[in-house]
Amino acid sequence: MGFFSDLKEDLSQAVNEMLPEDAETTTPVTEENEPVKTENDALDDFDLSAMLDKVAQDSEPVKEPEVEKTPEKPVQKVPERKSEGFAKRMDALKAADENAIITAGMKITGDINSDGSMDLLGTVVGNITISGKLNVTGSIQGNSKAYEIFADNARINGEVVSEGSVKIGQSSVIIGNISAMSAVIAGAVKVDVHGPVILDASAIVMGNIKSKSVQINNGAVIEGMCSQCYADVNPTSFFEDLKKAGK
Repeated sequence: MGFFSDLKEDLSQAVNEMLPEDAETTTPVTEENEPVKTENDALDDFDLSAMLDKVAQDSEPVKEPEVEKTPEKPVQKVPERKSEGFAKRMDALKAADENAIITAGMKITGDINSDGSMDLLGTVVGNITISGKLNVTGSIQGNSKAYEIFADNARINGEVVSEGSVKIGQSSVIIGNISAMSAVIAGAVKVDVHGPVILDASAIVMGNIKSKSVQINNGAVIEGMCSQCYADVNPTSFFEDLKKAGK
C-alpha cells in the first residue's frame, strides 16, 4: 500500500502545479441560471484517492481456498517367496564366478574354505568346504563338502557330501560314504543318497547303498545291501498292510 500512497501524493502535487495560483474562479451562468462546470471544477470533483484505493484492491492477489489433502496410504510390497532350492541355485551361480585351481604339483596340508568353486588336480590333506562346484582329478585325504562334486580318476579317503548332485567317473576310488540329492557312479564308493542313484557298468560299490531309487547297469559290482529307504513307498509298511487286509 506504500507504493499507491506515494503515487497519490505525486498526482495531487502535479495537479496543483498545473493550476495557476492567481487564477480567478468564475462560474458562468446559463439562461436557466444553472452554474456550468469548468475544467477546474472537473478536477476538483475527481476523487483520486478513491481511484487509487480501488486499483490497490484490484491488484491484491486472490488467495486460493486451501484444499485438505488426503494422506496417501503407503503401498505395501508383497514379499517375494522363493523356495529354498531356488536360493541354493542362486548361491551356486554366484559362487561359480570365483574359481580356485590347485595344480597337479601342489600339495596343501590343512582345511580349505571358499565361497567359490575349485578345480583340484593336486593333493589336499584336510577337509574341503566350498559353496560352488568341486572338480577332483587329484587326491583328498579328508571330508569334502560342496554344492556339486565331480570326481574323475580321483582318490578320496573321507566323506563326500553334496547339496546337489555327485558324479563319480571311471578309475575313481572313494573310501567313505556319499551323501547327495542324486548320484551317478562309475567308480568304487559307498553310497548314501537321498535321491536317485545310477550305477554305471564300471561301478564297484563295497558297502550299503541307501537311496530313493537305484538303477544298476550291467557290469556293476555291489558288495553290500541295497535299500531304498528314502523312497515314497515304504516296503515294510506296504506288506504289513497286505497282511492285515488278508486276515
